[in-house]
Order: sequence, then structure tokens, then C-alpha cells
Amino acid sequence: MLPSCYTKPGSSGAKRCSIAKLLLGVFVVYMLHTVWLIYGFLNTRACDGDTGELCIASYLAARPRLQLSVFTCLVPDNSQLNLVVKIDPFDPLSRFNRQVNVSLPQQTRANGSLYAVVYVHKAGISPLEDSREVHYAAQLTTYITPTHTVEQRDMKRLRPRSENPVSHWKPRLPITVMSEDFTFNKAALPSDVRRYMRVSQYEQQLMYLPLLLVDELSFRMKDLMEISSRDAELPLTVSYEGISLRGFRFWVHLQDVVYSLEQFGFTEEYVDEIKETLVGSNLYLLVVTALITALQLICEFLALKNDISSWRKKKTMGGMSRNTVLWRCLSMLLIFLHLLEQTSLLVLLPVGLGACVEVWKVFKVFNIQPQLKNSKLHVKMDDEERKTVEYDTEASSYVSYLVYPLCISGAIFSLAYLRQKSYFSWLMNTLVTGVYAFGFLSMAPQLFINYKLQSVNHLQGAVLMYRGVNTLITDFCSCASFFFSAKILSSPHQLSCFRDELLFFLYLYQRRRYTPKARKRESGMHIKKLKTQ
Repeated sequence: MLPSCYTKPGSSGAKRCSIAKLLLGVFVVYMLHTVWLIYGFLNTRACDGDTGELCIASYLAARPRLQLSVFTCLVPDNSQLNLVVKIDPFDPLSRFNRQVNVSLPQQTRANGSLYAVVYVHKAGISPLEDSREVHYAAQLTTYITPTHTVEQRDMKRLRPRSENPVSHWKPRLPITVMSEDFTFNKAALPSDVRRYMRVSQYEQQLMYLPLLLVDELSFRMKDLMEISSRDAELPLTVSYEGISLRGFRFWVHLQDVVYSLEQFGFTEEYVDEIKETLVGSNLYLLVVTALITALQLICEFLALKNDISSWRKKKTMGGMSRNTVLWRCLSMLLIFLHLLEQTSLLVLLPVGLGACVEVWKVFKVFNIQPQLKNSKLHVKMDDEERKTVEYDTEASSYVSYLVYPLCISGAIFSLAYLRQKSYFSWLMNTLVTGVYAFGFLSMAPQLFINYKLQSVNHLQGAVLMYRGVNTLITDFCSCASFFFSAKILSSPHQLSCFRDELLFFLYLYQRRRYTPKARKRESGMHIKKLKTQ
């Protein structure tokens, strides 16, 4: 095995590095950098003025009398502001919920937008006259395509309805301020805090104004209300809660992550599920989840890299189950088509790459080399490959006795949901469900061939080990989620991983049973018995 960088003879000492190992190294460095960033905002060092550092103190430390004002406007440009909430005096350490009715302008009711501008300023004066005010503009409306229930779809046939994005109302406005009395070092000011910080000078002291933030992660698509032309007013719940510096930086990073997912092309439904997961989990659980996800990505990357490398070096397909390879190729293509309209490009790329690799394997394992003999198409095979095909056919016939009745019964059972979906969606969901439910049986012919040949040398041990470790991690996380949160495992992929473990352990048994050392030990014991007789 070559090292990551090696010197090829006759190349004048030029080094050639393995691209796969280089990418793996970059990924590991990126994960270490992410861990360092997490450690940084968990342990922000306070400024020590006694050592000569230039410090920036909190404006809230002087306990000024403040006021919180919430305005609505069509464009957040400090013009035509309509006051909807006024909290005077405003205590950053307090907590409140205020229910108000917001009047909608005619432009908003005509599929327009509306913004909320939150001000924290001196009490008793207008925020436009306060030089130390801070404000944050948040959109109270968003554009999404309206969803239809089954009854609405039936009515839609009689009365057509536009499928263009429609303005929807966000009924909650969660406001937060970093209320911790923390002193920053001007030379080591965190970049995420710098974006929200305004610095004011009072005599010889630098002070930063309140760090104001509107929690964009708390919005859920299920809470949105469609705005119609008849809605003159809509309810709005304005809530406030102070947080620490650690919590403030944590929410800023999470909002950046969600924004990045939207830029990568994730659908709104998928982003909404991610936001629910992020908000419903604590910080330490999210860190552990990120590390586990990184480990799974590394295992999947190494498995794919070793899989391609080993198949490129294969000279014979003896011992390889053609039906298993063909079934895996069809399964990957079905899953890719199923995800094509439900997820983003970031998720589709690895699935599509895996499907391309499986298609390439089909062409290679069938050794498609057409030879014209008597005007017929023949496939070139040696004796070992012919024996493998016989075993493969025999095992596939046994498996078909179980697979066909299960698939037919599953398709009949899914007919009950045909009225809620189109024919193509029903067909794709039925096929994908069959792949997840009974796909593990496709590995049975390969195990049968291993048993007949009494060997596993034709398989890629490293690939199976990496994928086995990945599956074990998925199973462990699923069990932990089940026991600690009492949630039912509803994902077909998670349920299928448990069945895949059975085949993985059977392969480990075969690998131990059919290794040369085991056969040599058994033959030695057999000879010893003959001598004693």
C-alpha cells in the first residue's frame, strides 16, 4: 500500500499525492476548526483592564432607563412607522408576552409584505431622536405556495386556484437581548458579536449598546397564516427573554447555518424540520450530533473510495453475485428519483454519485463484451464465473419465494393511499418502500455464494467494514433517540439499518470461518484425528 505522498521512480523526485487522502485530510482539518470555533464561543475570555487591554463595557451596566418599541412598516427605512407595542420601562432581565392585533395595509393584503422594526432606546423620547438606540428589522410575512388538503384538491377541480407563492403571516415575534454584563476585549472581539454591536464612547470609556436579536429559528411553517384581501387585522404575539453571551452567540451561529442551508437549495419543509431539531435540542447534544455526523461522513467517504478502487482492480467476477449488484443499482436509482423532488442538491449529489458507481458496477460485473456468433449476443465468462452464476441463480430463486409475495401484498396495501397521491407518486413511494423494507434480502445470494465457495476473498473487506461501522452508528443513535426522547422510529432508512446488521454479522462470521487460518486449523485437527484413529 502506497503512502499518501510517494515518489515515483523515474519522475525526478516529483511527489504525487493521493487525492482521496488529501480530501480526507482537508475534511478532518475542517472538523477540527469547527470544534475550535465551538470551544471559542463556549469560553469567551473577558477583558482585563488591569493588564492594559482596551476594554468595551456594556451600556446596560449603568442601568439606564430604557424603552422597547415595536413598529410595523412596509419598508424598514424609518418612514411611516406604526407603533404596535410599547414597553416602558424596559428591563433587559425581565420576560414578557404581549398579544396585539396588527392592522394590515392595503398593499400587504394585496399579496404584499410587512416588516416589524424593534427599537431599544431611551425612555420618554422617540427612537429617531436617540443617538444610542439599537434596532432590528424582521419580516412579518413570507411567500410560500399554499398547501391543499384532500378536500381542497377536490374543490380545486371545480374552482381553479393559483399555485403562485402567496403572502403568509408570521404570528410570533420573539425578541431577545444579550443581558449578561460582559466586558469585551477590543483586540479580540468575536466576529459574530461584531456584526450586531454598536460602540458608543462616553467620556474615556467605550461602551457597546444592547445586542438585539429577533429569533428567526422559532418560525414554523405550520404556524403560518395565509393573508387574504379581507383580513384587516391579524394577531401577533410579541415575546421577550434575555439570554447570556453564550446563548446569544449560539443562536447567531444556528441562524447562519439555516441561512447557508437555504442558499444550498434545501426545501422550506426540510429547513423547517432542521430548525425544529436545532431549537428542541441543547447545545451539548448538537455538538455530539455534529461529531457523529462527521464520523459517518468519513466512513461513507472511505467506503466509496475503497469500493471504486477495488472494483477498478478486479480482473474476474468470480464469486460476485450479479443479482445483488443489479438489485443494488436499481435500488439506488429508485431512491435517487424518489429524493429528486423532495430534497436539495447538497443531498442529491452523494446519492447521485453512488447511483453512478452502481451503474458502472453493473457494466463491469456482467463483463459486457459482445461477440457475434451465429448472429447471437454472447457474454464472455470463465469457469469460475459460470459456477458463480449457477449459485447466484439458485439463491435468487429461493429468495424470490419470499420477496414476491411480500412485494405484492405491500403494493395492495398501499392502494388505500392512492386517492391522496398521483399515480406516479404512488408508484414511486411503493417501490421505494419495497426497497427499504425488503432490500436487505438482496444480500442473501451473496452470502449463499460465499457459503458454496467457502471463501470471502472476492469481497471488499474494507468497504463492508466501513459501511458496517456507519450502520452501527446509525443504529446506536436511533436507539438513543428512542430511549431518551420516547420517539417512534418512523424513518424507513433507520428501520432498514437494523435488518442490515444481521447480514453484516453473518458476513463477519463467514470472514472468520472461511479465512485461510481457520481452514488450516480445521485441516490440522482433521489430520490429527486420523492419526489417532
